[in-house]
Amino acid sequence: MSIVFYHKKTIRDVDVVGKRVLVRVDYNVPRDEAGNVTDLTRINGTLPTLQYLLKRGAKVVLMSHLGRPKGEKNLKYSLANLAPVLQRLLDAPVAFCPDCVGAEAEKMANDLQPGEVLLLENLRFYKEEEKNDDAFAEKLAKLGDLFVCDAFGAVHRAHASLVGVTKYLPAVAGFLLEKDLVMMRKLLADPARPVVAVMGGAKVDDKIGVIKNLLPNVDRLLIGGAMANTFLYALGYDMGASKISLDYVDLVRDLMKKDVAKKIVLPEDLVAAAAFAPDAKYRNVAVNRIPSGWMALDMGKNTVRTYAAIVESAQTVIWNGPMGVFEMPVFARGTEAIAVACAKCQGATIVGGGDSLAAIDQAGVGYMITHISTGGGSTLEYLEGKHLPGVEVLQNAR
Repeated sequence: MSIVFYHKKTIRDVDVVGKRVLVRVDYNVPRDEAGNVTDLTRINGTLPTLQYLLKRGAKVVLMSHLGRPKGEKNLKYSLANLAPVLQRLLDAPVAFCPDCVGAEAEKMANDLQPGEVLLLENLRFYKEEEKNDDAFAEKLAKLGDLFVCDAFGAVHRAHASLVGVTKYLPAVAGFLLEKDLVMMRKLLADPARPVVAVMGGAKVDDKIGVIKNLLPNVDRLLIGGAMANTFLYALGYDMGASKISLDYVDLVRDLMKKDVAKKIVLPEDLVAAAAFAPDAKYRNVAVNRIPSGWMALDMGKNTVRTYAAIVESAQTVIWNGPMGVFEMPVFARGTEAIAVACAKCQGATIVGGGDSLAAIDQAGVGYMITHISTGGGSTLEYLEGKHLPGVEVLQNAR
């Protein structure tokens, strides 16, 4: 398995006293229609870094993205509502700046006192952020004396706030980023066996590279979600109206012909429904018995039992992606079963991806998981053996 192992400096290795510390966090958090945060996982993950900095007299400037405003100022994606949340969690003054660059942001950053926090407005209100524009990165850098990356969920992106800013400021890792990298290295460098990977979700294109990279080094690879539909279709099954990634059928078919494909486990039965709706008619069927016009929306009861047993008996488990349309409770049983199986597993477990994290949270078993990664996309690219640009640019540890 091709995995890049990083050894980077962290905030422990630099002097932060009295300095303006520009911290890139990932506060792309779920919110309700009123803009209130509904899941604090990503925010809570950054608290150790922020508390460390504040206790040592740093002046903390936070920057993040939220949603997809497409380079325009759209208050639907404003970070303003996060300031009082942070102030409560940190028990420290948190000011909000209605911009992330420019004269007002610079003045507010310069006026900060040790132990205070400034939260900047959404980085993606500027199209220059995602383009890694050098001039925009330089403007961001004017707000700090030191750059700290604590956004594992975003480090697979070469954006100005992650990569470009390091051209102008010394750059190190925060504790959340360090935790993700250290745990990945620890659990993947020499994992206890058997190693089981569970891959779900809708799109084959998101995970085919990960599957290829993992297969030589895992003992079992369980595939679920809509991604399993494409694999079953490639093997000749009539999947009815199920979602299928047609552009990847030939690639999957070729993969299944290889000897290493013996490690792949596919569903033997599915929960098929007459429509994509929570109140649709549904029933448990064998993979070769999907009614015409119906669609697979979850794993069947036999598959659930088989997958859960494999996960529970593993010594190392890597899970990314739901096993069905888990936002509809009636089709969430497969995903919930994997969450519980991960909790029952006596070995090491790594869980990443928003839906997988939500399933872990719903099952109330987060405390029983070895490592919960806050970055689904970054985790996938890391498992695929790709370099993470937002980590590459940080100072190397000796």
